[in-house]
Amino acid sequence: MIRRDYLIIGSGIGGASACEGIRNYDKRGSVTLVGAEVFPPYKRWILSKSFLREKEPNLKKLQEPDERWFQAHKIETRFGTVVTQFNIERRLAVLANGESIEFNKACLAMGSRPVRPPVAGVNLGNVIYLRTIRDALALKEMASLERGIMVVGGGLLGCEAAASLRLMKLKVGLMHRDPFLLNRYLDPNGFEGKTVLRNIQTKSGNRFPVGLAVVACGAEPNLDLVRNTPLAGPHGSPVTDYLETEEKGIYAVGDLAFYPDRVMGGVRRQTHWENARSQGLIAGANMTGKKRIRYEQVPCFWTEMFDLRMDFVGDFSVLPTRVGLDGAYAKKKFVARYYQGDTLRAILLCQQTQREVDSAKTQLRQALAK
Repeated sequence: MIRRDYLIIGSGIGGASACEGIRNYDKRGSVTLVGAEVFPPYKRWILSKSFLREKEPNLKKLQEPDERWFQAHKIETRFGTVVTQFNIERRLAVLANGESIEFNKACLAMGSRPVRPPVAGVNLGNVIYLRTIRDALALKEMASLERGIMVVGGGLLGCEAAASLRLMKLKVGLMHRDPFLLNRYLDPNGFEGKTVLRNIQTKSGNRFPVGLAVVACGAEPNLDLVRNTPLAGPHGSPVTDYLETEEKGIYAVGDLAFYPDRVMGGVRRQTHWENARSQGLIAGANMTGKKRIRYEQVPCFWTEMFDLRMDFVGDFSVLPTRVGLDGAYAKKKFVARYYQGDTLRAILLCQQTQREVDSAKTQLRQALAK
């Protein structure tokens, strides 16, 4: 039986940051980080951007932190390892190799997995779900061999991948159900072929002959390990302001955490790198018992497509009743403010500096504090 003070399940940026948060306040406690991927934690958000476009990507540059950091801070890492059982009452986790880890406190940071649309052919060869380094490497290799590529999904990931593939001088199409991009929903459709993809058929019956598809239909939290327990809910793993579940000593961060939003109100789950990074640091600190920090941040994320950078600050889940625009869409440099009645709820910044993004966060806090 292996005994640890802290067990972190998930080796993405949320899990890695939880380790960092622990070590900021507890230098001696025993920590084990377990992750299903064979790679150390890495900057997943780069995969749909510069990583795709680089001829010979440097995998070590993706790492954050690198393996030396874990060694220097005496954190045991188990990469390429799956947790098959998680016993809440006994505080026990069983690994796929049969080993058991008994822990005092744990952090769930398993992230999310790509949604597979409920249509035919989702498992055909040459249908890529861009989530991991291996997915990105496979896409790079196959893209160089195929004449036609279709990106299915017009959200952030789909648009980023389409832009990167187009910058690689490839023939790219983008399929989306709505008349505008950056929406989270997709038309029912189908992928046709025997072993590899040959056509994509839409609900209306149109067929598009392509040899490679990138599917970006959103993500769902990896909660199978704790399914049918209080740690799993319909929208994620419910946590308090301190990112602790209702099971004392067990925390959840990143794509899993369904947390109370102290700034915008309500309860939400975010699937963005910066959110997982911040939550991991706070959960790790709280796990030590030497700090008591609430998670309280303005929701924000950003994207890059071709020559544009856009920052999204606030709550974009509800259609605004009014939009105020500074700048011009045509000049590709503007700030759009979204209102619900007289209340500012979100700000979209295109081609703006980090200082202006920080200012937007302050504006939202002040507007919602009134």
